[in-house]
Amino acid sequence: MFTPLRRFPVILAFTAALGLSGCGYNDFQRLDEQTKSAWAEVLNQYQRRADLIPNLVETVKGEANFEQETLSRVIEARSRATAIQVTPEMLDDPQAMERFQQAQGQLGSALSRLLAVSENYPNLKANQGFQDLRVQLEGTENRVTVARNRYIEAVQEYNVLARSFPTNLTAMVFSYKPKAGFTVANEAEISAPPRVDFGTQGGR
Repeated sequence: MFTPLRRFPVILAFTAALGLSGCGYNDFQRLDEQTKSAWAEVLNQYQRRADLIPNLVETVKGEANFEQETLSRVIEARSRATAIQVTPEMLDDPQAMERFQQAQGQLGSALSRLLAVSENYPNLKANQGFQDLRVQLEGTENRVTVARNRYIEAVQEYNVLARSFPTNLTAMVFSYKPKAGFTVANEAEISAPPRVDFGTQGGR
């Protein structure tokens, strides 16, 4: 049987647990995990896009006289995007997030240019392997958009908790900082249809 003195630590722990729960501590843990999970999916889809590019480039190289500048831009943009070391700490570093987004945006633009230019090469349009890669790339771009939207929503929910009273006091005590999301320009971009131009199937 507990004596009053031995009960004190139990009561103290119980009170502390209630206090942490009431001040949003558990919500911070839940939303932090939710944000990390959403970010992991964003990375998975960007990696999938990067993995498709070598085969796309090799296929395009088979087309004589293809614009080398356009091809080089895709290769260089992929190299820059995949060279960025992604760490969990990036979510708390707005500058690192900006560099990552900029590199991925440049790669997306370079790919859009390559696919638009390919419309001028009938042999490429008739190449089944090239067409298959385009379809896979289109699906990946759509999945990137969905993953980014989910990440944005997760970050917004976390940041609202971190900035609202009284949970902002909990954030201050435990050093929970607002997480970096996509920039306004990026958010506008993802609200638009995918930028990859796949042309008209079986077109000219």
